[in-house]
Amino acid sequence: MKLKTVLQGAAGVVALTVGGAWAAGHMANEMTIVSWGGAYQASQVNAYHNPYLAMNEGLTIITDESSADAVARLRAMSEANNVTWDLVDVEAADALRLCDESLAMPIDHDAVLAPAPDGTPASEDFGQMIVSECFIPQIVFSTTFGYRTDMVPEGVPAPTDACAVFDLETYPGRRALNRRPVGNMEWALLCDGVPYDQVYDMLETEEGLARAFAKLDTIKDQTIWWSAGAETPQLLADGEIFMGSTYNGRLFSAIAEQGQPIGMAWGYQMLDIDGWIVPAGLPEDRLARVMDYLYFATDTQRLADQAKYISYGPARASSAPLVSTHATLGIEMAPHMPTDPANMAGAFVTNYLWWADYRDEIDARFQAWLAQ
Repeated sequence: MKLKTVLQGAAGVVALTVGGAWAAGHMANEMTIVSWGGAYQASQVNAYHNPYLAMNEGLTIITDESSADAVARLRAMSEANNVTWDLVDVEAADALRLCDESLAMPIDHDAVLAPAPDGTPASEDFGQMIVSECFIPQIVFSTTFGYRTDMVPEGVPAPTDACAVFDLETYPGRRALNRRPVGNMEWALLCDGVPYDQVYDMLETEEGLARAFAKLDTIKDQTIWWSAGAETPQLLADGEIFMGSTYNGRLFSAIAEQGQPIGMAWGYQMLDIDGWIVPAGLPEDRLARVMDYLYFATDTQRLADQAKYISYGPARASSAPLVSTHATLGIEMAPHMPTDPANMAGAFVTNYLWWADYRDEIDARFQAWLAQ
């Protein structure tokens, strides 16, 4: 069966189609899946979409790269009563917000997802990764820092953690940080001497917010603010920045697959969970298609398969022992995972429950600060 890739007119939208008859029965023959683009979305296409298409003649999967704006876009779609997305990849905190606002559908994980190969129910296999009844976990990832190895000043040790981004004297050059508060606020306080167990309490106070913004002020005029995870690896590859934050899998791709002169500073990496939500109110035929896809794409083997293409840890406990080598490079993937013991010094877990409560408020403050 021949797989055909068709580029659509809209930028960043790709349709993957298998020739032949349309899917029979009550399932829709087209599905729009929203994710983050770049190496991550490519790993989903390779591990999930393509094998599923090979099993379903006539199906079209349209991939959209709008996950960074998922909450705002789904709010607008719901208000217009025109939800055009079928499945959306989001971070845990955004899943909580979407669930709280009834924009994401509650899921009975054991009823709709495959058990582990030994029969362990899905809810037990995913365990604490299920942070919301609307959330279907996929991967553990981290936001961390990459730097240009050939731009480290002579006689100076290479950066080892996030705090190097604030040290313009030792490590001169432009920086890149995400155009949103998550991660940036925590790093600002951590690198200003605040213990991790006090960071979120401080961020609930005016004093704590002021302290975080003051720390960020020290590098603001030397910082390029990114919106897509692919931007920092490109800025590093082009030599436009010395150091920048992005998702660890994007840096793995630039280093291992592209051979860029980039190093990883794992210290104070911010661990998080990514997964699917199903928009609320889908018509029956579209919902049936999504559920059929999810049963396949979130099973033990498929989550392990994704780790062949990108250095993110699978969210199922039963998938971890199946993680092996990179699909084309043949290198062992385990040492490149954010959860590898050698990479975990100073790592912290995003408090997604806290961000679900405070994200809108602090987002507004952060965007106002950026505009100053």
